[in-house]
Amino acid sequence: MITTPLTADLLRGALDVESGAHGLVPHRLPAWARARADAQLRMAESQPSGVRLAFRTRATVIELDALRTTRSYVGTPPRPDGVYDLLVDGRLTAQGGVGGGNTVHIDLSTGAARMEPGAPGTVRFDGLPGHAKDVEIWLPHNEITELIALRTDAPVSPAPARGRVWLHHGSSISHGSDAASPVTTWPAVAAGLGGAELVNLGFSGSAMLDPFTARVMRDTPADLISVKIGINLVNGDVMRLRAFTPAVHGFLDTIRDGHPDAPLLVVSPIWCPIHEDTPGPGAFDVEALKSGVVRFRATGDPAERAAGKLTLRVIREELARIVAERADENLHYLDGRDLHGENDRPLPDNLHPDAATHRLMGERFAKLAFGGPFAPRQL
Repeated sequence: MITTPLTADLLRGALDVESGAHGLVPHRLPAWARARADAQLRMAESQPSGVRLAFRTRATVIELDALRTTRSYVGTPPRPDGVYDLLVDGRLTAQGGVGGGNTVHIDLSTGAARMEPGAPGTVRFDGLPGHAKDVEIWLPHNEITELIALRTDAPVSPAPARGRVWLHHGSSISHGSDAASPVTTWPAVAAGLGGAELVNLGFSGSAMLDPFTARVMRDTPADLISVKIGINLVNGDVMRLRAFTPAVHGFLDTIRDGHPDAPLLVVSPIWCPIHEDTPGPGAFDVEALKSGVVRFRATGDPAERAAGKLTLRVIREELARIVAERADENLHYLDGRDLHGENDRPLPDNLHPDAATHRLMGERFAKLAFGGPFAPRQL
């Protein structure tokens, strides 16, 4: 077996790498932006949603050593283990996991967290065809991954890019919460159908129109850009309509500073009944937690909309107005309800789509975006 050094040129979808105690830790935000982020965002960006190893090889056996860090919520069922998806020439060929690893135990009622250290593990793929092929190993989208060693029975070299770069920003729904595996998050499904190279800046609980996130997007090379705005602003109860409108303009202005002509798609929230007309903040349903079930509820008062509190309906109306009024022929609007609407499958925890809905959303986005504003331009 040949051991290949794990370097940044073998990674796609990561904007930075950090040297950990054992190996290489991919990040989806650069170090300067992480220094400006809160603990929630730092946790979310370190989970490598959309990050994958990409190389060309004739190997029939591939082994990857990694140390994972997972979360466990006291009083709730164990979270599913992270999945490594193996793609050969763009097709999902095998899946695996590493086991072991560190576990962060979190008490949702108090916010207290305790780290339980663990050992690295190995995911192995064998029986692969021996011809020259492009291989991608998509890292688990829902657990921190420290890459330690890559071993193969034939040499590897970085794979060439396969398509246009699509840079996307959104919330936990874009991050992939409750998707079955990394290539079945809705952005990954859409990118596969659209033939695009995904850079996923979907951050659980952290799509807050942060100026440093806009600066990162400004500075990241991309051919296609989308921003999904709304749900975290409502369930975090972080601003009112007066602040929301200029914050959206500022976010888009900053992106445009680096990408003046790229197709830029503004996506409003999917259908979420608890926040359609009821402001945040959102909260865990304590009674459901007592039964070991994670479910969310809205705690605001619909009457507070008159004072400028945000709801999903208010946000959709304002985003549509903003896009329509900006003098930008390459700026487009997509109503999130066209990805998941009132007549679709219910959200199991009242907030996040399930695995089947992720696939459907990805298929719908591919049709609406890659068949629309993201379609190749005619010269």
